[in-house]
Amino acid sequence: MPATVQQGSTGTAVREAQYLLARRHFLEAPDIDGVFGPHTTHAVREFQQSESLAVDGVVGPTTWSALLSGFGIPPTLQQGSSGSVVHRLQEVLNNGRSEFDPGAAALVVDGQYGHNTGGMVTAFQTWGGVTADGKVGMQTWAVSLHAAGQELAGAVGV
Repeated sequence: MPATVQQGSTGTAVREAQYLLARRHFLEAPDIDGVFGPHTTHAVREFQQSESLAVDGVVGPTTWSALLSGFGIPPTLQQGSSGSVVHRLQEVLNNGRSEFDPGAAALVVDGQYGHNTGGMVTAFQTWGGVTADGKVGMQTWAVSLHAAGQELAGAVGV
């Protein structure tokens, strides 16, 4: 279980809480910044209320348990990553490229995160309004695909 976080906290545990709140639509992908400020506090309180938890704005063990129910923290993908998650990412990017990277050639779906996958990820990040660094981290995983309310992570299955 990650550490307890609350307003004023910073770091990885905050990013993880923000990601999980974004997956549940209490925050947006650009809000995942690792800084637990008033906006995150408000989102935590809304989540706690929706789950009939004590509404204190603090992500302690009970709130973590509820946030992690049904969702995990996805891996960070970048150049050099490989495997089935990269393979599924490439398929999802290919399926949506006409929306976020019109005219781009389809990626070779080989499970290898190379230059072309990084380029398409950067285009997707720009379209999604998150940091365009070519790495698939929590902000990128939480970008809404505008299709049935699904985020990239859900479409890829992580």
